[in-house]
Amino acid sequence: MEKKIDNSHRHIAYFSMEIGIDERMPTYAGGLGVLAGDTIKSCADLKIPLVAVTLLSKKGYFYQKIDDFGNQKELPVEWNPDDFLKLIPKKISVKIEGKEVYVQPWVYFVKGITGFKIPIIFLDTDVKENQGEDKIITNHLYGGDLKYRLRQEMVLGIGGFRMLEALGFDNVEKYHMNEGHSALLVFELLKKMNNDFHKTRNKCVFTTHTPVPAGHDQFELDLVKQVLGDIWTEEFKEKVCHDQKLNMTLLALYFSKYVNGVAKKHGEVSRDMFPEYDVDSITNGVHSRTWTAPPIKNLFDKNISGWKNDPFSLRYIAGLDKKKLWAAHLECKKKLIDYVNKETNAGMDYDYFTIGFARRFTAYKRPDLIFSDMERLIKISDKTGKIQLVFAGKAHPNDTDGKNKIKKIHDLINEHKKDIKIAFIENYDMSVAKLLISGVDIWLNNPLIPREASGTSGMKAAHNGVPQISSLDGWWLEGHIENITGWSIGEKSFPKNKIESDSAKESEDLYNKLEKVILPLYYEDRDNWIRKMRSAIYINASFFNTHRMVQQYVTKAYFE
Repeated sequence: MEKKIDNSHRHIAYFSMEIGIDERMPTYAGGLGVLAGDTIKSCADLKIPLVAVTLLSKKGYFYQKIDDFGNQKELPVEWNPDDFLKLIPKKISVKIEGKEVYVQPWVYFVKGITGFKIPIIFLDTDVKENQGEDKIITNHLYGGDLKYRLRQEMVLGIGGFRMLEALGFDNVEKYHMNEGHSALLVFELLKKMNNDFHKTRNKCVFTTHTPVPAGHDQFELDLVKQVLGDIWTEEFKEKVCHDQKLNMTLLALYFSKYVNGVAKKHGEVSRDMFPEYDVDSITNGVHSRTWTAPPIKNLFDKNISGWKNDPFSLRYIAGLDKKKLWAAHLECKKKLIDYVNKETNAGMDYDYFTIGFARRFTAYKRPDLIFSDMERLIKISDKTGKIQLVFAGKAHPNDTDGKNKIKKIHDLINEHKKDIKIAFIENYDMSVAKLLISGVDIWLNNPLIPREASGTSGMKAAHNGVPQISSLDGWWLEGHIENITGWSIGEKSFPKNKIESDSAKESEDLYNKLEKVILPLYYEDRDNWIRKMRSAIYINASFFNTHRMVQQYVTKAYFE
């Protein structure tokens, strides 16, 4: 394992509470972490001079178990950082609640396609100098109460900044904060810049990933003063507080020269939420090499030289032999169906039209929309063409609605075993995601509009020739061409004065498209169906990748 960190010419410091870089390391909870990992991989491929900072999350997010009654149980995740990371003999301290808390760094090197390496610094408070609650600050990702979260954000922001300085990364030109979790770093940077606000602001980049106000961290000022102590200053209170709470998004916004949302629509929503700020947009992507399944990769390798480091060249897949693409898809599908049957005993069939839905389980993502009228769904499956459905996803431990959605699907599986094949895969992670996005026939996504910031699972599906059917929100507003890259659910234009989607109308539209367009195409016009698969690759995979995304960050935010 690499031991020495090259800290010369690391111009960008990328901060994220979670980073999903290796499926065996539970240092991520979902989309934010996986996106961070994909971003870093593309930076390594493109030789972008970056260092990343995150928390170690020694106990992970949680291992999901569904009991016999459909209830989600959260179990701790045990993993050994020594198996993947190198401990660096260096410590810094951060004063939290008036007491010095010591932090040690672990490093993981992401190696790009040409051998260029990017270090990820994982911060760990489980050291002998710390006692009690201080030792476990970096244990649980998104665990505990608000005080625990604020202590974590102290370690990430203040501790992360100090750690970079201690490790010799003192020539950083831009600090890229992903969500407000690391925003406290601005106070350290302000000190380094001799309290020059404009110099500090010129060094900060902020990406908001959340279009819902409740998704932005806020802390009561009494708690802030208790935890931060002297680090907190009243000087900026008017700009960074709302309703007597420190708003971490407002803090990051105020101190950042460049701010962006993660899709065009999300940029608009964010400008409406924060009218004082000029919020740009850079649409998310995925790391092409990571998310393309081996059978599809082999096809690309034989037909498009250099696609791995130039995903835009996937445009040339337009003329790919349809039979070869279908054969590669069937390989992926067989692997998925075998896995699902082994894990769930669902008795799924290789020949049935397979719908996939996998993401965080929460009410606004509407995982149960397709079950709004079970009688009709079963009738469509019986009369038009056999359907089977595969679901996966975790609900946040405190999200009762999300947990109820899992239970509802569990109950539907048992109630309708003889009518329609439905499976729920436990403990959704990167390895399960890779099977799903490549092995299903269509990817289902139906968030309430306008609550989806971007979404990336449909982009991963597109890399494997899997079309998407989705409500028109997030990235799909940009990637959707009706009946070519996939299909829409619900209204094509959404008036600004309308608050949210109409679930009744959208479920009706979903059923109609399955019955009258999608299933007849799949079962009766296979040649045309494969054209849709090919279109998903050459139109969407060629653009919605992190290589394109990172290049936009470079020109708009990093080296402007």
